[in-house]
Order: sequence, then structure tokens, then C-alpha cells
Amino acid sequence: MIRWVAAAVLVVALAIGGWFGYRALTAPDPAVAPIRVEQDVPEAPPTGIETVDTSGAGPVIAGTTPMAERVAVIGVLNKRNGASREVRLRPGGVARIGDVIVRLRACDRTAPWEAEQLTGAFVQMDVRGPDRAWRRGFSGWLFKERPALNVVQHPIYDVWAKSCTMSFPATGPDTESIAGTRSRAPKSAAPRPDTASGEPAVVPPSSAASSNAM
Repeated sequence: MIRWVAAAVLVVALAIGGWFGYRALTAPDPAVAPIRVEQDVPEAPPTGIETVDTSGAGPVIAGTTPMAERVAVIGVLNKRNGASREVRLRPGGVARIGDVIVRLRACDRTAPWEAEQLTGAFVQMDVRGPDRAWRRGFSGWLFKERPALNVVQHPIYDVWAKSCTMSFPATGPDTESIAGTRSRAPKSAAPRPDTASGEPAVVPPSSAASSNAM
């Protein structure tokens, strides 16, 4: 009888010890911060990331497309798998591709009458890291014809400007129309050939003709 009582006490002790051991293993460690829940594209830039407003920067040529109505095409490349995408954005627009957020602040092109043609876009790229935190990967102007002017130095992602759709006036500020302008310089009379020799005849001045007549 004593053996059965001792065995029952041992079983109860093992059960209680196992229960408390399970609770200790599954209870969260207060020293470990909880993992943040993944969110969709944030309306505002991540905390600590500066946003540059370029909507009113630079001189505006009369007759050009307003900044808010321009459309830019931005290329996005994942260097790990070689996948590339194109996003069409207006200034102020945001697009998310996986762990990358692309923001377009402005786009511009040089006028057709300019000697050097450049197509640029002010792009901001935010990348989500393994810790689920968003960090600014790039912020600045990118030029289609001069990619070396500003290089995106990110180990995984790359962005570049492909086009900026906008219009310009027919003439520039330093041009003037020449339509309808004609030269008023008198036309010189063509020499008349001599009927006898075939050589051009020499026509004496009018003053010499007058003196001979006298």
C-alpha cells in the first residue's frame, strides 16, 4: 500500500514539474522586444526619413506642363534575381514593389531648343530590411542620359529614370519669329551681253553720258 501511495505522489510531482517547465519555456521573454506587424505602404515616409519637396523648385518656363501633370517612368531592378519593373508616377506619387517603395518628387526635361538634352527625375527609394524596418536607400536626381552623375549605391536594388512626359511652347524665351521677313536690299542689274561679240557690254555712268551730250 505504501508503494502505491509513493508512486502516486511521484506521478503528481512529475506532472506539476512538467507543467511549470512548459510554462517557463513558452512564456515570452520580457527582455526581447515584440516583432512589429507588417504594414502596407505607409502614407507618410518612415520615421527619421527626410522628405524633400521639389514641386516649386527651379524656374518655370511659361507654356510648359505643370509639375503636377507630368508623368515619369522609373525603372526598378532587383540585383539578386535580375527582375526589373517599370512604374509610371506623377510627382508626389508612390509605388511599392515588394520590399521597395519608390516616390517621385519631380521630373523635368531640357527644352527642345537647348544644346544638351537631359531627362531627369527626383526619386526617393525606401527599402525594408530583414528587421522589417524601412530605411532610405536613395534620394536625389537621376538622369537618363548621364547615369554616372548620381549613382544608386544599394547592394540589392537599383532605380533609374527612363522618361518624363511634358510639353514645351513652340519658341523659347530667347527666340523670335522670322516668318514674313524679307530682304529689302536693291537687286543689282545683270550685265547685258554685247550682241556682236557676245561679251558683256560696258555701260558708261550716267554722268559720262550727260557730258557727251553737251
